[in-house]
Amino acid sequence: MSQEAELADLVQALSARVKGLEFEIKRLDTKTKHVPQEHLVAIAAAVAAYLGEKGTGRQPRFPASPVWSANTRRAQHAHHPLYAR
Repeated sequence: MSQEAELADLVQALSARVKGLEFEIKRLDTKTKHVPQEHLVAIAAAVAAYLGEKGTGRQPRFPASPVWSANTRRAQHAHHPLYAR
């Protein structure tokens, strides 16, 4: 067999494999379902722990500014919520 014939056979074999892979990808795309956000977070945390990252839990801090204090006092004195809907 000549080199050109071997290359043509290889190209034909690779084309068949690519078509098979494209079919497999389309099949997987139609079967995928929605993954809940909680599962994604758990998977990400597991991967991070496996890679050696230490997780940190942070508590939100509320600023004690004079404006915040004044708005809170005003709402308490007026006996209605600060942000009414």
